[in-house]
Amino acid sequence: MKEALDKINNEFQKDYESISTQQDLEALKIKYLGRKSELNGLFSNMSKLSSQDRGLFGKEINLLKQKITDTINSKILSAEKNELFFDVTLPGTVNTFATEHILITVLKQICSTFEQLGFSVVEGTEMEDEWHNFSALNIPLEHPSRDGFDTFYLDSGATITEKTGQYLLRSHTSPSQIRMMENLTPPIAVVSPGRVYRPDEVDATHSFMFHQVEGFVVDKNISFANLKGVLLKFARTFFGPEVKLRFRPSFFPFTEPSAEVDVSCIICGGGKNKQIKKCPVCKDSGWLEILGCGMIHPNVLKDCKIDFKKYQGFAFGMGVERVAMLRYGIDDIRLFFENDKRFLEQFYVE
Repeated sequence: MKEALDKINNEFQKDYESISTQQDLEALKIKYLGRKSELNGLFSNMSKLSSQDRGLFGKEINLLKQKITDTINSKILSAEKNELFFDVTLPGTVNTFATEHILITVLKQICSTFEQLGFSVVEGTEMEDEWHNFSALNIPLEHPSRDGFDTFYLDSGATITEKTGQYLLRSHTSPSQIRMMENLTPPIAVVSPGRVYRPDEVDATHSFMFHQVEGFVVDKNISFANLKGVLLKFARTFFGPEVKLRFRPSFFPFTEPSAEVDVSCIICGGGKNKQIKKCPVCKDSGWLEILGCGMIHPNVLKDCKIDFKKYQGFAFGMGVERVAMLRYGIDDIRLFFENDKRFLEQFYVE
């Protein structure tokens, strides 16, 4: 038995010294430590020995096996550390880098478009009070949007006054409009992007957290025609030069008159693309709603200490997710927040 151990040890030393490739090292490991190795075969022959010899040679076999194991593992670690074995035929390592989320990219593009038209970009706070989120925007106490089922009210510990009311997570970016008008003297042209929160049930078109961009202008001799011109310029810059706008009468407490704005469908061209028999985006209506807008209500200007007889203004607001969904033909808002790389990688920009 001892002669067999010495023979295995001597052969291992010779084979070990002849290693030159990774494959040689793997073959050496299988030859001396594999299930069918000669060393493991010695354990089967131990049944022929006396109990005293079994204990003695069992220990010798384990010591040699451990020695071979340590030697091979040490060689593997050394090879990895010093890159002793390098197979040029192996595929290279592909480094992947993080990139902007598609919503952030779209939000920046929206703000950049308005910056080119002379707007400043100002981000507001996500925690607001009732005054800036509702009252100063001409939203009465009985309005359903102020109900606890439609707003995330906070127990923030902040001091509550009769004017501020309760604190909450802002339900739109319009409070930024109020804060700017309280602290700036016209002319003012600002867009305010950010996250907003509403306790909506999550489905394909709704989320309890989403992004908006609020924009407004206050100056002398501002008219609805100015609003239409700004929005048309934005739409054609963002969606394409052939896009058309449609204004539909609507109602918002903080604007009068108010309107909802549609763009001609960017998929079927407002019905002009005859190759598309049934448009999956506009449902063959030819139009897609993108935002709400209107002339700033005199009560809003008054609450911000702006002379509404001297100054006029317009305001608009759009959902970033909505714009991104229309632009890229996405039919489920939940895809933006699921962090599925297969979805997000479609929008990577080099």
